[in-house]
Amino acid sequence: MRLYHHPVSSNARRVLLTIAQLGIQVDSVELNLMDAEDRRRLGEVNPNSKVPVLEDEGLLLWESCAIMQYLADKTPGQTLYPQELKARADINRWLFWAVQHFSPAIGVFTWERVWKPLVTGGTADPAELKRGGEDLEQFATVLNQHLAGREWICGTGLTLADFAVAAPLMYRERAQLPIDNFPHLLAWFDRVQQLDAWKQTEHVW
Repeated sequence: MRLYHHPVSSNARRVLLTIAQLGIQVDSVELNLMDAEDRRRLGEVNPNSKVPVLEDEGLLLWESCAIMQYLADKTPGQTLYPQELKARADINRWLFWAVQHFSPAIGVFTWERVWKPLVTGGTADPAELKRGGEDLEQFATVLNQHLAGREWICGTGLTLADFAVAAPLMYRERAQLPIDNFPHLLAWFDRVQQLDAWKQTEHVW
């Protein structure tokens, strides 16, 4: 298997966390998203020109959560993505929630405060930060309430849901994410950060 990725992509981080936790061996292809040739190579394996992409025996699979599910299903005896129908449905729910709601809210801050200055030389737009803050407040509240009295997002143990939701929080300090008032969320994120998989996939900025 070959994984095309970039270490500062939170979408790729989801997959890297899954690989590390499952102990899977993959060929790693790190693409420089600012390089025209690497962008061309990426477009050849993903028409959306986004990372990550998994290549496995003729299969080119993009979308981070789909890759996570595929890798778990290929790993005998894994517990990150159990076979039981309701347990899996619950995990799926949080995978989709992460992609549809939580990550986009965080993405406003990462664009305005991290990537926009690098890519365009511009400064953060207060109106955009206000919009992102309202969205993040809404969805962080959902997650914080859900995590009250529980260690992990689904069931009683670590699952793909934890990796999917936690990955964009890798930008917490750099993007100055306004999440300090969510104690259950922060306690859970601290547990994620203590995992060997998180430490192994940490990127020095």
